[in-house]
Amino acid sequence: MKESLAHTVWECKYHIVWVPKRRRKVIYGHLKVEIGQIIRKLCEYKGIKIIEGKACVDHIHMCRVSKNSYLRQIFLPKKRSSSKG
Repeated sequence: MKESLAHTVWECKYHIVWVPKRRRKVIYGHLKVEIGQIIRKLCEYKGIKIIEGKACVDHIHMCRVSKNSYLRQIFLPKKRSSSKG
């Protein structure tokens, strides 16, 4: 899905990996199916095309393409400083 303007052509793909805290092996069975449905609905709502995805026992891989930069809005948690200052 290549986008273009007058003198440029681009294709933005993002490889995203979700990992549970301490890589606990919690993504399996019924939970694996539910997580996949939630991710598909979120991407469909935001107009994001999922190229491929795979749910492993301790993490999820997803490769996606979008026209706009929704990455910061729905896929990255807010950055917080661990130091109190």
